[in-house]
Amino acid sequence: MRKTFASLLLLAAIVALPTGCKNDAIDKAEFKSAINNSFAGRHECVWPEPIKLPAEVDTSKDERTRDYDTLLDAGLLVRGTAEKKRFLVGSKQVNQYDLSDKGHSAWTADPDQPGYGNFCFGHFNVTSIDNAVPNDPSNPTQYTVNYHYEVEGIPGWATTPESMRTFPKIAADTSIQTATATLIKGTNGGWAVLPPHPAQ
Repeated sequence: MRKTFASLLLLAAIVALPTGCKNDAIDKAEFKSAINNSFAGRHECVWPEPIKLPAEVDTSKDERTRDYDTLLDAGLLVRGTAEKKRFLVGSKQVNQYDLSDKGHSAWTADPDQPGYGNFCFGHFNVTSIDNAVPNDPSNPTQYTVNYHYEVEGIPGWATTPESMRTFPKIAADTSIQTATATLIKGTNGGWAVLPPHPAQ
């Protein structure tokens, strides 16, 4: 009886051995790190494209006047006035906006276009990995990952009610959001996000 019981235990151990040795468990921390690495060097900014400063603005026509005035109130711009000559109809007063001392420190210059840049207000950071599903369970080297993220490093000027009203992107990005990414396992065992980037 004892021999039979011992034999059964040994058989159960042998059957369970391959399963115990195989480890398909994923490390969510590695996925989180890979997605954050894909955000490296990228910032959230108030405008989708760089703009040129100094800027001369016709307040009756330029829809960006409110943007400039909000940044003026935040201390990032200074404003002056000038007379702009118009063909056959005299001249018209326009506003001139340029960076203030505070604005220079908040301005992200465009390396490809001298004089152009943007006001950026933070960077993405993954807060949680919600779930990860292998695209091919028999070869789990590519996963579809759902996650939550937020924007970190938001300066004070971007958190004012006026800034959030003028730039809805700030209000949206300062709340926690969800996104999906496809991650692939490299030959070195590390994970990387496949383009296009999920948060764009």
